[in-house]
Amino acid sequence: MPRIASTRQPRPPAWLRLWLYRCIAMLVALAACTAAAKATPVGNVVVIPVAGAIGPASADFITRSLARAVRENAQLAVIELDTPGGLDTSMRQIIKAILASPVPVAAFIAPGGARAASAGTYIVYACHIAAMAPGTNLGAATPIQLGGPGIASPEPKNPSEHDKGTASAPLATDTQSTETRKQIDDAAAYIRGLAQLRGRNVAWAERAVREAVSLSANEALAQNVIDLKARDVPDLLNELDGRTVETATGAHKLATARARIVTLEPDWRSHFLAVVTDPNVALILMTIGMYGLFFEFANPGFVLPGVAGAICLLVGLFALQLLPISYTGLALIFLGIAFLIAEAFLPTFGTLGFGGIIAFAAGALMLIDTDTPGYGVPLPMIAAISAASAVFVFFVSSFAYRARRRPVATGGEALVGSLGEIIDAALVPAEGQAENASVGWARVHGERWRVCAAAPLAAGAHVRVTGRHGLTLDVVPIEEPKQGVSP
Repeated sequence: MPRIASTRQPRPPAWLRLWLYRCIAMLVALAACTAAAKATPVGNVVVIPVAGAIGPASADFITRSLARAVRENAQLAVIELDTPGGLDTSMRQIIKAILASPVPVAAFIAPGGARAASAGTYIVYACHIAAMAPGTNLGAATPIQLGGPGIASPEPKNPSEHDKGTASAPLATDTQSTETRKQIDDAAAYIRGLAQLRGRNVAWAERAVREAVSLSANEALAQNVIDLKARDVPDLLNELDGRTVETATGAHKLATARARIVTLEPDWRSHFLAVVTDPNVALILMTIGMYGLFFEFANPGFVLPGVAGAICLLVGLFALQLLPISYTGLALIFLGIAFLIAEAFLPTFGTLGFGGIIAFAAGALMLIDTDTPGYGVPLPMIAAISAASAVFVFFVSSFAYRARRRPVATGGEALVGSLGEIIDAALVPAEGQAENASVGWARVHGERWRVCAAAPLAAGAHVRVTGRHGLTLDVVPIEEPKQGVSP
């Protein structure tokens, strides 16, 4: 039988098959890694810009921004800080939010020329990461005396780069009050605890409180006050890439090199709080509110002054409850406005008005119980409001005084002194009147009145009313001027 040729292809060598299998496995693994990377995106970085004094508005903005960073699963929140300081209560509210945040928080003093003085220094120490841009500084964290006279803050010092910073004893001056020493000791212990929590320079932190020292960016980095320097936010994120940070919920490894940056801007609520918590605006709102209610009570039915006054007064009081105020100053302001309003109704010849202006000015000076930069009512504002109130009371008092002196225009009393004309010529003596008295009728104010005269008067005679008895008027004749005779 003839032999049939085989159609089977020869098998490839074993080494070639092994190489193909390996290539396929590598391609599958690479595809799986790419899919996993796409399925797990890098978390965003939230930037919170804060410029100006730390107050209720900035505290509310930072607190809500940190809560938003948690909701959006951000991997890092950066507080871009530039502040001269602020209120102690607002600072502590911000620090509490930072310490409780599950998202790592970085304080970045930027841009160049910015600072984190006073309350800003505490916030920097509280953050998980502290960074500064070139040309910035921080420090001068001595608390300012609240209420009443206190000691003057020591001049800030700028130690050299080789100065390691050793804690010094509290300022021992005879002028230092017990309350001031308590505030300084409390602030020093507070920032010392924050420094120990973050592993930063404890000695310099205490010096910043007790001696008001300051540091530049290079000095702060050399003395372990901050963690790193960066030119801007993208440079900061490149420096932080791969770093592990401990938060309230545990360790977090940052992958910020290619993270998307989301900058949060203050919304309408933050802008509203920033406006109404300005002590000048709060004082003006309270003044407008008091005068608006005064107009409404004095002239019921206008409605608009009462509505606007009530709204302004409530908003002003809401702003004051967010600020450190002196209740004595607030009481003096209300007392002064009450005196100014009373001056418009009582004939005190300016005594109440003058006392009201003094009480209002003294209360405005005492109203804000802090010397923190950015808070307080300046003297020109107090003088302007006091002068406006004085002018207001002067015009209202002058109108009231002229109204009191104006003759009576209605009622029976308005008839006394009026002129009339006799319309009945047959005036005869009346019963119960004097022998020479006569009664008749006259036209007064266009009305027909029964009149009584001491002597008979002819019809058409002009008379003046001197009194009234029920429905009878007492009249006297008006002498007609005699006509001169030409020579």
